[in-house]
Amino acid sequence: MSIENKNTIEKTNSISQVRYACSIASLYTASSIPGVIPITHCGPGCADKQFMGLAFYNGFQGGGYGGGAVSPSVNTTEKEVVFGGADRLRELIKASVKIMDADLFVVLTGCIPDLVGDDVPSVVSEFQEKGLPIVYAETGGFKGNNFTGHELVVKSIIDQYVGPYEGEREPHTVNIWSLLPYQNTFWRGDLSEVKRILEGIGLKVNILFGHHSKGVEEWKEIPKAGFNLVLSPWLGLKTAQYLEKKYNQPFLHIPTIPIGAQETSRFLREVTEYAGLDKEKAEAFIRAEEKEYYYYLEHFADFYSEYWWGLPAKFAVVGDSAYNLALTKFLVNQLGLIPARQIITENPPEEYKKAIADQYKHIAEDVSLDIDFIEDGYTVGKLLEETDFGHKPPIIFATTWDRDVAKKLNGHIVEIGFPASYEVVIARSYIGYKGALNLLEKIFTTVIGKSA
Repeated sequence: MSIENKNTIEKTNSISQVRYACSIASLYTASSIPGVIPITHCGPGCADKQFMGLAFYNGFQGGGYGGGAVSPSVNTTEKEVVFGGADRLRELIKASVKIMDADLFVVLTGCIPDLVGDDVPSVVSEFQEKGLPIVYAETGGFKGNNFTGHELVVKSIIDQYVGPYEGEREPHTVNIWSLLPYQNTFWRGDLSEVKRILEGIGLKVNILFGHHSKGVEEWKEIPKAGFNLVLSPWLGLKTAQYLEKKYNQPFLHIPTIPIGAQETSRFLREVTEYAGLDKEKAEAFIRAEEKEYYYYLEHFADFYSEYWWGLPAKFAVVGDSAYNLALTKFLVNQLGLIPARQIITENPPEEYKKAIADQYKHIAEDVSLDIDFIEDGYTVGKLLEETDFGHKPPIIFATTWDRDVAKKLNGHIVEIGFPASYEVVIARSYIGYKGALNLLEKIFTTVIGKSA
C-alpha cells in the first residue's frame, strides 16, 4: 500500500496556532535537570509565556524546582535597551546565588540583550572565575525555536561545566539524547521507560533529564560513557556529533522511538549488539517483558475483535517527528490501522528532512508514505479536511489546536503533543512495553467514550 500526501494548500509566510516555543524556552531544558536553576536575561513576560505555553497548557506539567515562577529574570525595560543590561544581570546573579540553592545556574538570553549586544559572556565569566557553577547560552528568539535552544543549552553545559576529559571509559554506560523536555508532553514517563528497559538489558544509563537523572553529577559523567544513543529522528544528532569530536565518543542513532513489543524488542536487540552486551541476559529480559505485554494484549484482543463496528480504520498524526514516526509505525504494524495523513510540525533543520521522510518509506513491508512538513495550524486544518478518511470517523493524533477540525470530521482526537490542554500528565508514558499499553487504553477509551 502506498499513500501519497499532496500538499495542495497555498503556502504563506504567517504561522497560526504555533506548535513550538522560541529559543529561550530552553530554560525548561535547564530546569528539567535536577538541581539546576535557569536565570533569564530577557524582557518582562518572556519567561512567563514559556511557562504558560510549555509547562501549563501542555499537559499541566508544572514548573518544578527551577521552572515556572521560580526562575529569576532580569525583566528588561527601556532603560536596559538604551544603556545596556549587563549591570542588571550582574545584580540578579548575585541575588539569585544568595537566596537560591542550586547545583548549577544557567543564564539564558532573550532577543533584547542579544540585539543590543550585552556582554553576557563577560558577566558570567566573572562568577565562573570565583568558582560559582554557572554557564550561559545565547538563546535569543531569532536563533530559532526551542529545539534549537535545547541544543545550545546542552552544548553550553558540556563546554562550560563538564569540560575536558581524558580518563577511562565505561563501555556499558550510555548517554541518552532523545525527547525534548516539556515540548514532549509525556517526556518524564517516556524517559523513565527508556532508562528502565535499557537497564534491563545490562546498561548503565545516563538519562540526563527528569526525576531519574542524578542531575549535574550525571552530566559530569557524560565523557565517561562508552557511547551516546540518539533516540529520535534528528534531535540530539548535533549533540552526539559534537561529543564524538570533543571526546572521541561514538554514537548510535536509532530514529524510531519504540512503541509496543515489536519495535521495543527490535530496539533492545540493536542496542545489545552495538554495545556488546550479554545477549542471553538481554533476551531473558525481552522474553519477560514480552510475556507480560502479550498477556495484557491477549485480553485486550477480545475487545478489539468484538467491537469492530465502532472502531476507526484510518488515522492521521500531526506533531513532532519523534512521536509522529513512532506512532505511525505502531498503529500500522501493531493495530493494522491505515495511515491517511502524516504532518510534521516542529520545522526540523533542512539537512534532516530527507532522512526523516525516508523513514516513512519503510513503515511496513507494504506501506510507504509521503509526509508534509507544516508549521501553520491553518494549513494543517485544511489538509486534514481534504484528507480521504473513508466512511468511518477517523482517529487523529494531534494537539489541542486540532480539536475543531476533528469535530468537523466527526472524528476522535488523542492529544499527543504541544499544546495538549485537555490532558493532565503526571508520569504517563506512551513508549516501550508499558507505555504502549497506556496508549492503547487512551486510544480506545477515547473512541468508545465519544460513541457513548
